[in-house]
Amino acid sequence: MREFTVKYGCNPHQKPSRIYMKNGSELPLEILNGNPSYINFADALNAWQLVKELKSALNLPAATSFKHVSPAGAAVAVPLNDTLRKAYHISEDLELSPVACAYARARGADRVSSFGDFIAVSDKVDISLARLLEKEVSDGIIAPEYDDDALAILKAKKKGNYVIMKIDADYVPEDIESRDIFGITIEQLRNNAVINAKTFENIVTQNKELPAEAIRDLIVATITLKYTQSNSICFAYDGQVIGCGAGQQSRIHCTRLAADKADIWMLRQHPKVLSMRFKEGLSKPVMDNAIDLYLRDDITDVEIKEWETLFEVVPEKLTKKEKEEWISTFNGVAYSSDAFIPFKDNIDRAYKSNARYVAQPGGSVRDDDVIKACDNYGMVMCFTGIRLFHH
Repeated sequence: MREFTVKYGCNPHQKPSRIYMKNGSELPLEILNGNPSYINFADALNAWQLVKELKSALNLPAATSFKHVSPAGAAVAVPLNDTLRKAYHISEDLELSPVACAYARARGADRVSSFGDFIAVSDKVDISLARLLEKEVSDGIIAPEYDDDALAILKAKKKGNYVIMKIDADYVPEDIESRDIFGITIEQLRNNAVINAKTFENIVTQNKELPAEAIRDLIVATITLKYTQSNSICFAYDGQVIGCGAGQQSRIHCTRLAADKADIWMLRQHPKVLSMRFKEGLSKPVMDNAIDLYLRDDITDVEIKEWETLFEVVPEKLTKKEKEEWISTFNGVAYSSDAFIPFKDNIDRAYKSNARYVAQPGGSVRDDDVIKACDNYGMVMCFTGIRLFHH
């Protein structure tokens, strides 16, 4: 296939729309099912690059959940414990393959944002992943291969309209990429920065203890930032993203957004949350939204009345002290920034979410202040020397 006509661009009035290769060659992907939108393609192509890089860096199956050209979550294939399975609404009888584990974690990072996501996985889609996806609200998936049985399950989603793309895993794009804005073409060298364990060798803090698990999580967070609309901040833990703050004009707002999401991820595993007794027949998205409201402090009286109708027994709210004590049990969260951290307030906020390992390019006039803040908290910070803006 050399060209694919898209029904419209970002919005219905933006016609015509198509995808094609400027050099006239065949497209490196196939449409196996559905009618992809312009935004589906934008999500799919960014998401595929992310999981391909994660797999290359960590040699583990990888997955990501994309929404509006930024990852809501990303992860590698680390097995799930019983607590996470329950927090992610995964039934006890569903056996999870490595690639299914990776996607369960990717979607579990921010289940509210992942509603209607576009998925990318680095490995063959097997029946385990297909069974997991069968009950989730999702727009489409891109992967290098599919089992026949898995493909049949996915083709039945969305009344047969689920978008399924197959990408050539060996495809390598040209070094120079371009885009048109307002009729003017701009071009640049494709972002070919390689992120691996060596990226984090320049430790600038007094504490220089960086265990293998922290390096893994910094790799997950930093590669995720490479495909997140900037400014962006990412928190990672246990092989997965737990909070991503994207597209903010101020870095502290990115940090607050990502940290708040990380806090919610941790609190979703609190015994009070796991013991909630919802009324029969509620969908997963309704339960996810209810948990999100439960963990918020700014819920209105009207929301409270509606929220209370969802439960067999209305749960008692978590106190501020209970939240802080629970978050403190998640030791060693990784925190990465796509550009230099300009003020120590970012470190102060990240520490409250139990971040202990920090990666950033460095290069701010206030680097000394940020390093001092990390030293005061006993945190480890690496200067990567690599800025990862993505627009």
